[in-house]
Amino acid sequence: MTTTIFIARDSTAIAVGADGIAAQISAQCDQNQHPVQIARPGSRGMYWAEPLVEVEINGVRHGFGPVTSDAVAGLCDLICPLDRAPIDPKVFKQHPLYLGDLSHHAYLAAQQRLLFARAGLIDALDLTQYERLGGLRGLRRALASNSQSIIDQITESGLRGRGGAAFPAGIKLKAAAEAEGVNKYIVCNADEGDSGTFADRLLMEADPFQIIEGMLIAALATGATRGYVYLRSEYPLTASLFGQALVLAREHGLLGPSIYGSSHSFDIELRIGAGAYICGEETSLLESIEGRRPEVRSKPPLPVHHGLFNSPTVINNVLTLASMTSIMAEGAQAYHDLGAGTSRGTQPFQLAGNIRFGGVVEVPFGVSLRTLIEEFGGGTASGRPIKAVQTGGPLGKYLGVRQLDVPMTYEDLASAGGLLGHGGIVVFDDSVDMAQQARFAMAFCAAESCGKCTPCRIGSVRGVEILDRIKTGKNLEKEIKLLDELCVTMTDASLCAMGSMTPNPVLSALTIGPEDFGLPAGSRHPTES
Repeated sequence: MTTTIFIARDSTAIAVGADGIAAQISAQCDQNQHPVQIARPGSRGMYWAEPLVEVEINGVRHGFGPVTSDAVAGLCDLICPLDRAPIDPKVFKQHPLYLGDLSHHAYLAAQQRLLFARAGLIDALDLTQYERLGGLRGLRRALASNSQSIIDQITESGLRGRGGAAFPAGIKLKAAAEAEGVNKYIVCNADEGDSGTFADRLLMEADPFQIIEGMLIAALATGATRGYVYLRSEYPLTASLFGQALVLAREHGLLGPSIYGSSHSFDIELRIGAGAYICGEETSLLESIEGRRPEVRSKPPLPVHHGLFNSPTVINNVLTLASMTSIMAEGAQAYHDLGAGTSRGTQPFQLAGNIRFGGVVEVPFGVSLRTLIEEFGGGTASGRPIKAVQTGGPLGKYLGVRQLDVPMTYEDLASAGGLLGHGGIVVFDDSVDMAQQARFAMAFCAAESCGKCTPCRIGSVRGVEILDRIKTGKNLEKEIKLLDELCVTMTDASLCAMGSMTPNPVLSALTIGPEDFGLPAGSRHPTES
């Protein structure tokens, strides 16, 4: 009897040796003359356990991880014994890397996965498996509905954009549907550049048809006939897998002149970015697709009225579009019942930085930051106390230990001065130098600014210079006052969030770690008190 062994085909898993582990296990089992089938699904998002090896016995997938090259021989003695005797999963418990039945593992069992329900369970390029586990139900219901009905469902669900602005998705669809234009477009922003974020990549590598289905639903709602997925250049495996998924979707009638035999036509083109962080800003992204330098456009007009090629355009990121599939499949109320306040549904939080159990945690909005870090993440990897946590990417504010009980909703984080953004959470222990983190923020802005407006282009360079002078300890009061004035100018006068939000990490770093700037411990910056 052939034993199936699952090892993730995922960028992170491969980076830590998954391909080599798969080859070793295959060779060892061949040598033992024990028939095995190596399956390569996407990752479950338990990156702390990668390379993760799952052995299926009687329909139960038993996990081992993280499996190193040195551990393969001992593991193969269990999963492909020389005597070719039937495998007894009871002996698995003796192995030091054994994680148990993963469907009941605490890390996964405590989550409520909608977006990542299939991640790690299916072959990413098998449309039959996708459909068997609930895929395409939302699209079929959308095809049986009209535009207004789809828009109503998305609006009533409370879905908001899973990017920085958190704009209501239903309002955006409605505006594009009502806009006049011969051509309309759906653009998926997969330029995932925020520090500590990887949910877009994981989903596109583990369940790419979900993004295609979400874009089709948005197209049916607005009357769009063409879509673009703008993917960051640093994701070559994602590009390959998603490109193959597009080909398969066309072959099965999901894309093309007649969606599933209907009168609706829609196709998607994959565009690869050139490594510019500013392309995460929607209008810069449009400029890049059109073949121009990615500079921020002035608003108005808004993209829903005059976007790509001057036509009505809906721009949403991967998680927003993918969320539309479960809303249409299960109904708006089921989605709205999850979450808190005006933050409805689930959010995949990404645990990164100095964290023991890094990975994706998808739970309804409202969970506390402390729960995510301590209960799911296991605290710091170093074992040292937490000093700061940055949420919302490199432009997000640093939160201190006194703010760890903040509920993870758009409203509560905003009240704390923080940013939810794409759901990235980066943890730092008490060894971090907050002055260096402040300098990094300014240097990052200087490197990634599109250069269109002076406060961002020049202000960030001056910010680096000021912070370098602060580290010398000379004229400290004068330099910090100058830094404060510069941050006010950047916040008030920058054209987009790149410049206007860079002061967030700078000033919050000064609040959390004044001693790193040469100030007395416990002192507060005037604008942060």
